[in-house]
Amino acid sequence: MKKKLTTVTFKGTPEQEAKLDALIAEYKDVKGAMMPVLQGAQEIYGYLPIEVIRHIGFGLGVPFEEVYGIATFYSQFSLNPKGDIAVSVCLGTACYVKGSGQLMERLCEILKIEPGATSADGRVSLEATRCVGACGLAPVMTVNNTVYGRLVPKDVDGILEKYLNA
Repeated sequence: MKKKLTTVTFKGTPEQEAKLDALIAEYKDVKGAMMPVLQGAQEIYGYLPIEVIRHIGFGLGVPFEEVYGIATFYSQFSLNPKGDIAVSVCLGTACYVKGSGQLMERLCEILKIEPGATSADGRVSLEATRCVGACGLAPVMTVNNTVYGRLVPKDVDGILEKYLNA
């Protein structure tokens, strides 16, 4: 599944930019610097907005396309900000065989967003994951790191309701 860029407006602070600049300076002449710089940037911002990817490329003297390619290749990186309500569905083998695909379909229907996206108001994000280590509870979804298992699509409504109406 290809990662999509968000339509949420980037709102970085001068403090965040200073931290990123210090990180880039620390790794400027280090072989293999891209991964630690991207990881550090994601820690600073919570995700990797296009403006940050561009800034990293400029700072390290690497073409934008190369930085973007790395950021989109590795699943640890997110191009979208996480919502206050972060929903993930495990699509690993055990969960998928037991119906997690239908859970994802139901979530997309309710939230009106696709996997890898964040709602326009920034409140909810939806991710597809590969394994959360709870295969015995398959199929599994998490909401803000709380694991819900042995689900059927109709269960999703009640779980989300608790978070959306809080």
